[in-house]
Amino acid sequence: MSTRITSTPGSAAMETVRLGQTDLRVTPIAYGTWQFGGEWGAVDEPAAVEAIQRALALGVNFFDTAQAYGFGVSERILGGALAAELRSRRDELVIATKGGLRIDDERGLVRDSSPEWLRRGVEESLKNLRIDHIDLYQVHWPDAEVPFAETGAALAQLIEEGKIRHVGVSNFSVEQMAELSRTTAVETAQPPYHLFRREIEDTVLPYAAENDIGVLVYGPLAHGLLGGTMDAETSFPDDDWRSKSSAFEGETFAHNLAAVKRLGQFAGERGASVSQLAIAWALANPAVDVAIVGARRLEHLQESIGGAGLELGTEDLEEIERIMVDSTPVGGPSPETV
Repeated sequence: MSTRITSTPGSAAMETVRLGQTDLRVTPIAYGTWQFGGEWGAVDEPAAVEAIQRALALGVNFFDTAQAYGFGVSERILGGALAAELRSRRDELVIATKGGLRIDDERGLVRDSSPEWLRRGVEESLKNLRIDHIDLYQVHWPDAEVPFAETGAALAQLIEEGKIRHVGVSNFSVEQMAELSRTTAVETAQPPYHLFRREIEDTVLPYAAENDIGVLVYGPLAHGLLGGTMDAETSFPDDDWRSKSSAFEGETFAHNLAAVKRLGQFAGERGASVSQLAIAWALANPAVDVAIVGARRLEHLQESIGGAGLELGTEDLEEIERIMVDSTPVGGPSPETV
């Protein structure tokens, strides 16, 4: 779907791809900041800043965040960590954020893609990120209560004003993307995708390939499961969303840990880690441009970025399929939403 070339963002060389139909050239690894919004436990801000700056030094030029990640917290951390670079070489960095979620006093977290809320979100995001335009603005979740035509018209107006450059969506179905596209071009999609969650292969990815929509997948490491460090004794603090997820408990967790162990053995035979194998597998799909990683530990970050350079051949992919035959798929709504 994309032509890969070599460029030198930051102090390290990393290939870049054209993101779908946009003019954005991005590294195939994007650094994501969901983990700095509080849903993964307490946030160590100095460590967060260090991780972001390390990603930049390792050659990453693409950073993904969202208004709803702590409602400004992650965006402010990202903007602060990249402040010097955003002043000196803004055109080399690609900043993506998302809007369309808000906190309701009675209902809690709700979807709101109304023109008023999107405009307010864009203005707040620009301030938090310390930038004058957003390279890629994504509607975080589809909103059944607001007509897509209204959402699309609002986004088109924000493009005309120069506040955002490109429009994308996250967690949208093919039908929802097509509906929004009637008003404004949907240039990218951000769905969940990993070895235990593959439903987009039947719908979203073929649609994206056919319509030259850039795909940046989140959760390629299955939110830590494919990191290779978990075992049957792994548990999570109460303020970590995984403590309430069925994917990380009981028979499903045990069954999939066994698959991860087999994947780790296969990766080791090829001089790679299981996390690098998982990222390389996601990027091996020709419809996928970018994998979003959000490692907090520097050693995990460097390891994950190495996955972009791991080439998997047909036989490798076939062996991975054989390993995954007995795994338990996980799915359903992401914990990011209501």
